[in-house]
Amino acid sequence: MGAMLALVTSPFRAVVDAVLPPRCPGCGEIVDGDDRFCAACFAQLQAIGPPQCACCGMPLPHESDAAARCGACLAEPPPFVRARAPYAYAGPARQLVLALKHGRRLHLARMMARAMLRVAGNLPDDAVIVPVPSHRWRVWQRGFNQAVEIARQLARQSGRPLAVDALDRIKPTPTTKGLGRRARQKNVQGAFRVARPGEITNRTVVLVDDVMTTGATVSACAAKLLKAGARHVEVLTYARALREGQVGMTGL
Repeated sequence: MGAMLALVTSPFRAVVDAVLPPRCPGCGEIVDGDDRFCAACFAQLQAIGPPQCACCGMPLPHESDAAARCGACLAEPPPFVRARAPYAYAGPARQLVLALKHGRRLHLARMMARAMLRVAGNLPDDAVIVPVPSHRWRVWQRGFNQAVEIARQLARQSGRPLAVDALDRIKPTPTTKGLGRRARQKNVQGAFRVARPGEITNRTVVLVDDVMTTGATVSACAAKLLKAGARHVEVLTYARALREGQVGMTGL
């Protein structure tokens, strides 16, 4: 039913988006162009930037060199070499994520991809873009996978190839809301497999999702990709959940 509804509503939404004035995805105020926040919401964005962990991208409490890692990554190095997100998962950035995921505003993926590429820098020449997969029942219910929509835009804007079916989620997982890192790790055990190893072998995989929380999901995916022959895995998300007491740089 969800997939059918998406097919019916997508053309209608395209007409509405073309006729009605563009609005801020954070608060709904009319703005002077597509794919942008109003001034008030833009000022509330919590940008994530240096000083930050060279690996997971978490903000660090003090100035440090570019190779510095946070305590968590030193204690338990993740399988990916780097994770980056332009914004903290809060305020207008959170509203945008929810508008894409639950509001079916698929055009927002274009705006998200542009911000993500700013923090990703130049992607390696051998990079291939792979979205974190949703289970087929979740895709059927929602009508789409938001990670795929973002990955498509990243591929278009970066010129790097998209391997949309390289990873498969073979086990449905319960909602992870409210779960800690260990519980999330257990939740995704055995949930993924590499369906098309030929598309990622000896390549840098840019693993894409909308939000990174504890890193359990992307770590599970990255481990499978490396085992199947990927050279490196980099993680790119639009937003990053920060630990209690951590803040991004507001208004950047």
